[in-house]
Amino acid sequence: MCETKNFYLWLLQVIGLLGLLALCLWLALRPRSPTYTIVNFSVPAANDSNASDHGTIQFGLDIKNPNEDSGIYYDDIFLEFYYGEDKVGNRTIPSFYQGEYKTHRVIDHVDVETRLWTGLRKAMMNATAELRADLSTKIKYKTWGVKSKHHGVNREGKIRIGKDGKISNKKKKVKLGRPTKKWKLRSTRFLSSNIGT
Repeated sequence: MCETKNFYLWLLQVIGLLGLLALCLWLALRPRSPTYTIVNFSVPAANDSNASDHGTIQFGLDIKNPNEDSGIYYDDIFLEFYYGEDKVGNRTIPSFYQGEYKTHRVIDHVDVETRLWTGLRKAMMNATAELRADLSTKIKYKTWGVKSKHHGVNREGKIRIGKDGKISNKKKKVKLGRPTKKWKLRSTRFLSSNIGT
């Protein structure tokens, strides 16, 4: 009877140790989310009184994979810029694979909707312009040769623009963060309708 009791106690200890080991392994290998940062942002001719009735937003997007053990497969990335509730323009970044602990920089531009350009330019000249950048995509992690399921990603950030047409904060960049609940609901619908395959 005593030997049986000792065996069960030993078995419980082994199961507990294996469970603890599995938890530590899961925590060590669990991939972290990539970061998205708007850099090199500018609106040429923002303070030019002779500017035309349409404008362009030039931007860089740094996508950083912080994982040393996991690569990331990105579906198409949808990036949209809003002035208030109005969409200024959008850009689709084609799908790609990113290796472990790498940074991928996208340099691109967005043509500003003509009907919004005058108001945006006026706000920039008064140093009161603020755009919102919204980013949506789906990603898969690849850890030790094994691919994960799809994970939806939604990020947003507010870009305050100075009179010179550039980001007005000291760092001259904006890290995109988790969105508000209202935007998350809208972007979830957008993702399911655009990248449901």
